[in-house]
Amino acid sequence: MGILSGLMGLTSDADIDEVRSDLGPILLPDEDVDLAFRVVRDLFVFTDLRLIIVDKQGMTGRKRHIQSIPYRAITMFAIETAGNFDADSELTLWMSGQPPLLRQLSRRADIAGIQRALAQGTLSRK
Repeated sequence: MGILSGLMGLTSDADIDEVRSDLGPILLPDEDVDLAFRVVRDLFVFTDLRLIIVDKQGMTGRKRHIQSIPYRAITMFAIETAGNFDADSELTLWMSGQPPLLRQLSRRADIAGIQRALAQGTLSRK
């Protein structure tokens, strides 16, 4: 059972089995996919070990940039919600020795779910 499995009431808007199948070649044999969120064209995948961000690029989306971030590398995170006149929310991750990573989130993204998943991954002790 993964570290995020205990989050009650947190739903995923991406099919976990589909994500497991798609990312199977890069997952470790005993790595569990706990949650997955589709955000615009990006995919945020929370495993028991890391956050995987899949950025689909190009017109067809066949080209993908896959970023793997171990939870232990995340030193801080922030989510800015959309206001009345804003189209998008924003997620910022600060990682050891790296510049901040900024990602746009859609207005309909599960902001609270993403924040809880990040908190669980970064703050839990194994």
